[in-house]
Amino acid sequence: MTDSYCCAIDLGATSGRIVIQRVDADNRLSGAMEEVRRFPHAIVEDNGRCYWNIDLLQSEIVAGLRDLARRDDVVVRSVGVDTWGVDMAFVDENGNLLAAPRAYRDPYTAGMIEQYCKTVPMDEVYRRTGIQFMPFNTLFQLFACSQERYEPFLKADKYLFMPDFFNYWLSGRMACEYTIASTSQFLNPVTKQIDADLIAAAGARIECFAPMVMPGTVLGSLRREIADFGYDVPVVAVAGHDTASAVAAVPADTERYAYLSSGTWSLMGIVSREPVITPRSRELNFTNEGGLDGTTRLLKNITGMWILEQCRKEWKAAGKDYSYPDIMQMFGQARSTAVFNPDDEVFANPHSMLGAIAAYCAAHGMPCPESDGEVVRSIFESLAARYGQVFAMLHELAPWPIEKLYVIGGGARNELLNRLTEEAIGVPVIAGPTEATAMGNLMVQARAINQIVKH
Repeated sequence: MTDSYCCAIDLGATSGRIVIQRVDADNRLSGAMEEVRRFPHAIVEDNGRCYWNIDLLQSEIVAGLRDLARRDDVVVRSVGVDTWGVDMAFVDENGNLLAAPRAYRDPYTAGMIEQYCKTVPMDEVYRRTGIQFMPFNTLFQLFACSQERYEPFLKADKYLFMPDFFNYWLSGRMACEYTIASTSQFLNPVTKQIDADLIAAAGARIECFAPMVMPGTVLGSLRREIADFGYDVPVVAVAGHDTASAVAAVPADTERYAYLSSGTWSLMGIVSREPVITPRSRELNFTNEGGLDGTTRLLKNITGMWILEQCRKEWKAAGKDYSYPDIMQMFGQARSTAVFNPDDEVFANPHSMLGAIAAYCAAHGMPCPESDGEVVRSIFESLAARYGQVFAMLHELAPWPIEKLYVIGGGARNELLNRLTEEAIGVPVIAGPTEATAMGNLMVQARAINQIVKH
């Protein structure tokens, strides 16, 4: 028997996967998701610059799609891509990629906020965009490219956000999807259009952006040289920012909730009908990003499991390959030491995360974790404390009382951190869904398919 499926290509900052889920006769998702392919990927450093391994990502996507095309039990009704935010690919007038995309952890944006805001003051940038100031935001990446006279940027005919690049590669159509564009700090959250003045001040060109589309737009058919299914497979612009897709899958029965999308990054926020752009939201450095159906995700970025994962890499290189059960046991056996600010810039991309933790503790007069278990305990307690701080800020800004927190994404499986978080924020924490990003991606595809059928 042959069933119809939607296919989600879900690319995170450290791994990617291809997932399918069945679509029933009424074009609704049903049954369990099936993971077709999973693969790790990482930032590549070259001469002090950080890039994404785009060739690896494309080859893994091709392999996964071709595996699906060979299956007799699957009919693929649509494909959609979500990725991390802010980064861009530069393509020439023939649509060819000019270079591997720079990664947001590249240090080339250091000092760019201050330099850019000599032209456009910070308060004006926030008033126009409602986006929190982070050095890797796309606005400052483009400004850094301009200041550096980065050749692929200078030669570019189009700037494409990462999911937009993959959508173009898959379908042949260039578009700028709303939710991913909203991570940039140059999208106006009221008009939902790119601010030409902010772009010009960055030394970039407004004409290099593709037309804006909303989640659920069918861009075209999957190119058969990528994978030949023997029939047309629509490529859907889903909520291209992975957090926007994840939030779309939150199973809330009331608007009085917050979410914590927990993975390499943690993002805590609420879903609002309108952006929240006030002097207080600016002071607290909260961001207004796009959501499904024109909603706004009022949120704050928090460094998530990145710190622990980098420590695990160092331990593994030293011959200590700790599993997550090992880490949970280590936490329970260790004493509390330092509670640090995980969002401090020293943890952004250090050569040694263990060294960065030690340096932070020394600089702030804190007792430094001595054992690996104490490092684990310090990381978890620091994350929970930071979640508590951000939740209090969010509670202040929200237009309603927040009654519960949904933890979504891979971090929903971390019962220990969820318990610490609940103690820190003082409201119930509900874990799941863990597969929220892929679920949201698939949901938007199913909606798009239903519209195709109706018309």
